[in-house]
Amino acid sequence: MRVSAKSQYGLRAMVYLATCRDEVCPLKRISKKEGISFDYLEKIISRLEKAGLVKSKKGVRGGYFLARPPEKIRISEIMKVLEGEMVLVKCITGMKKYICPLEKKCLARNLWKKIQSSLNTTLKSITLADLISRKYDKEK
Repeated sequence: MRVSAKSQYGLRAMVYLATCRDEVCPLKRISKKEGISFDYLEKIISRLEKAGLVKSKKGVRGGYFLARPPEKIRISEIMKVLEGEMVLVKCITGMKKYICPLEKKCLARNLWKKIQSSLNTTLKSITLADLISRKYDKEK
């Protein structure tokens, strides 16, 4: 599984906004500081705004800010908006339209479920506040 550039950039932008606290941040500043194409970042921020994770302020002193405090925004929310459902393999999605012919005798299926569960739990357990405080670094 690979995390797309869109998700990497989106997460970086959200972390940047989290460090700004109550300040409205112009998109050009985020683009420059994070080294992300302005046009691409604009599309990413638009998706995050539609999902209710960021808000915008129009005008000369306009820009973007988090819609909720950093401790209330989970990394799983950001990733879901930008990636959709993050699934390692189709057979564990529970989608009725995908039926694996090896489902009943696959010896690796439980491994995929365990890895998927661990990934989901980790993404749900970390907030933007954890990232900016580096709290997640201390977990071992």
